[in-house]
Amino acid sequence: MRILFLGYWGLHDGLTTSTVFPHLRILQQRPDVAAVRLVTIERGTDAQAELVFAPGFAADKISFKPLRSRPGRNVILNKIEDFTRFPQELINQVAEFKPDFILARGAPAGALAYLVWKKTKTPFYVESFEPHADYMLESGVWRRYDPRYLFQRHWEQKQKQLARGLMPVAENYRDQLIAEGVPATQIITVPCSVSLSAFAPDPARRSQVRQQLGFAVDALVGIYVGKFGDIYYDEEAFDLFKAAAAHFGPRFRLIVLTPDPAAEVRAKLAAVGLGDNHSFVTKAPHAEVPAYLAAADFAFAPIRPAACRRFCSPIKVGEYWASGLPVLLTAGVGDDSDIIEREGGGAIFTLVQPESVPAAIQRIAAIVEQPNYRQLIIGLAARHRSIQRAEQAYENFFGGLLPA
Repeated sequence: MRILFLGYWGLHDGLTTSTVFPHLRILQQRPDVAAVRLVTIERGTDAQAELVFAPGFAADKISFKPLRSRPGRNVILNKIEDFTRFPQELINQVAEFKPDFILARGAPAGALAYLVWKKTKTPFYVESFEPHADYMLESGVWRRYDPRYLFQRHWEQKQKQLARGLMPVAENYRDQLIAEGVPATQIITVPCSVSLSAFAPDPARRSQVRQQLGFAVDALVGIYVGKFGDIYYDEEAFDLFKAAAAHFGPRFRLIVLTPDPAAEVRAKLAAVGLGDNHSFVTKAPHAEVPAYLAAADFAFAPIRPAACRRFCSPIKVGEYWASGLPVLLTAGVGDDSDIIEREGGGAIFTLVQPESVPAAIQRIAAIVEQPNYRQLIIGLAARHRSIQRAEQAYENFFGGLLPA
């Protein structure tokens, strides 16, 4: 079979590296897959750059052809163009590549796949299917009468009706989709997968990174990976860091890996008493994240609460677990909050109940005192975030689709 794999991020985006590439490798290994074309959406400087597809893929099986935004246009115009110019470019790619179906990563990519279906009737599947329109609305990024919200919400309804298969990232959303009338046979939950081998704790890397950062052997190190604002807490996250520092005392250190401006983040950390002697801030490529996680003892996931958060699967939580780190997580996030309360692997807090914050930090402190806590938490990643979940879903959806 021939598959057009449609992502919604650039080739060098961390989400492409962490969520798209592992699934391309699964498809590459399938004997019934003759060819896969990866399509990304390139913006900014990468839109004009000569892009070199990552090594590790068989050139005779995986090809690459990006969609490129026009230069010198603002973000809103670029987003509008995503759904005006890009569908026709994808239709041209379908005519040239002749895929048996489109596999879209995420609901915005699924919207493009639907628009191609309208013209060509090319079947499509959507993995990492989430209520993206509601995410953006509840995060305050879009307004209820914003055309982007109205169109995306409409296109998500069409995906539910017309996709050959949906792969939500949380059982909570699978249940919701079934309640909305989507046939259960067309839905398989595939949480955001992580590589257990890539993120496995490494004592040598732990020691090396701590030495580089000037952290003592007995330092108690927390880590946060990601942006501030939008679906994540901003000022509240720094208050959370401050509360952890107050609990753990002088030996507490913090690592922040973020694409946000480092100077701004450092200033906010200094304002809560975590200056350069007690914290480290950098923007790290995804390949370097496991080493920093190895240097940590626990992790933060301060995700802003909203009704639709029950349907998400933050990749960072899976990576934290695969590194053996307990997670300080907001209540009501995907299946992960329920997993933590049921099986361990961290502690849950909610700012609506301020007393839950010190209680959650105390829970983290108790976990990191256990001698074997890392291996127990890695077990959570193996059960709930293994790449085998995606392999199984592909086999169920594609296994009998075409002869090998």
